[in-house]
Amino acid sequence: MRSLSEATFHNPFVDALPGDPGTRVESRFTPHVCFSRVSPTPSPHPSLIIASEEVAHALGLSWPFKEEDVKILSGSLVPPSSKPYALCYGGHQFGHWAGQLGDGRAITLGALKDLNGKEEDELQLKGVGRTPYSRTADGKAVLRSSVREFLASEAMHHLGVPTTRALALIDTGENVLRDMFYDGNPRAEPGAVVARVSPCFLRFGNFEILAAQSDQKIMLELLDWILERHFPHLKDKGEKRISLWFKEVCARTAFLIAQWLRVGFVHGVMNTDNMSLLGETIDYGPYGWLEEYDPSWTPNTTDLPGRRYCFGRQAPIALWNLECLAAALNVLPGHEEDLQEGLLFFRQRFEKEFLEMMARKLGIASLGETEDTDFLRRLDEVMQNLHVDMTLFYRKLSEWDPRRTPGENQRALEDLVETCYTPPSAKNLGDLEMWLESYAEKILRAPQEMEERRQRMNRANPKYILRNSMAFLISRQLEEKKDDTLLKEIFAVLKNPYDEQSALEKWAQKRPAWAAEQPGSSTLSCSS
Repeated sequence: MRSLSEATFHNPFVDALPGDPGTRVESRFTPHVCFSRVSPTPSPHPSLIIASEEVAHALGLSWPFKEEDVKILSGSLVPPSSKPYALCYGGHQFGHWAGQLGDGRAITLGALKDLNGKEEDELQLKGVGRTPYSRTADGKAVLRSSVREFLASEAMHHLGVPTTRALALIDTGENVLRDMFYDGNPRAEPGAVVARVSPCFLRFGNFEILAAQSDQKIMLELLDWILERHFPHLKDKGEKRISLWFKEVCARTAFLIAQWLRVGFVHGVMNTDNMSLLGETIDYGPYGWLEEYDPSWTPNTTDLPGRRYCFGRQAPIALWNLECLAAALNVLPGHEEDLQEGLLFFRQRFEKEFLEMMARKLGIASLGETEDTDFLRRLDEVMQNLHVDMTLFYRKLSEWDPRRTPGENQRALEDLVETCYTPPSAKNLGDLEMWLESYAEKILRAPQEMEERRQRMNRANPKYILRNSMAFLISRQLEEKKDDTLLKEIFAVLKNPYDEQSALEKWAQKRPAWAAEQPGSSTLSCSS
């Protein structure tokens, strides 16, 4: 173990690919580069709010962090071996080509090396000042959004969903001016930095911007770099490596979206510049976990009224984004047919991942694409019409079993009703009971002990999720009272989302009434 200040950074991206070598921060169009060299803006009075000991140990870092480590994590001190840079990429935002974008406030220090010289994940600081891609923004981040990113990154990891990780959350000691809902009411908010970790921060947009410039040469260099480092089994496949790699990106994306749906996660901003080439969840902005079941729900006010990125549209939007990536790769001639096959593969792979995921959630052996369509459609309708809390409903469903007496199952049925946000009508209850009869038939086809089925379901259905109301309460306590008690408590809860944790049962409850109308809880925006 060594401190962060003693660690050695490797810079494979900067050393291998073309970039802007200066360290300027003025906004400008930067053609034919993959990155720009840039230095973080020092924080005036950095202090550690919270850190993930688990991530620190995975990186071979000593714990707890020293004062010098906190300076590095805040951008106030750059290690001598680091060559900080901001990525250049483009993207389609809300369905429209936005041109050049890039890391407007995220600066990557490089890949850490362990004590044996082996490269570990890259360390990136989010909220450390302007880069050439900040456009008119200040490159900073506020506490409320940074708390949400730190907690969501670690929550998703412990839920078993591919994600970037969070190493630390830093208070910068300065205020940042933000207009939360872009309604002409800006206010000064505490500034913060999230230190996040990933094997690679490349997105679909890294290829899109080069394709827009018709730069085949750098596209191939970037492709071969990512194959060498993250898909080494494909690097020697010659011309086929492009379509084979795209197919693997499709497979990883299909798995990712199925896992989002499993836990009820809604990203909120599925622009192509927010889609990871490694199939990780990246860029936690106005996200949310589905509470009252509604496939049309989006946590992002910017996404209204179109609801492009709502819960139920995340799979088709993932396909649309992959089509954009395929269009970018088509700048490299001779691969169009194979790339189209990759898109067809995504449809097939997602259907497979979705059915396997739903079978796990329901505790049954398998589901068929044709024969079980109506069964799943009716479940979806029942959950919508009853206004159930998705997380609590599936968790309670594990207690229902057709082999028990009607009296015993009556309590299980009452538990399901308790997950509703509004009193159910007799018709809706009748629809639930009819669906449960169909569910019973599937359970009884493959007999298993009730406890075995319950445990299987509870490994797929979390009891604890990061509800927006929880993140709101944490941010308010930190901002108003400088009190991290709630932050630490909920962080501990989220590390074991499938366990009962009876002493912390209060965090496994329906959304409180006040949260339904509270800005920053019921409604979020891209302002951060």
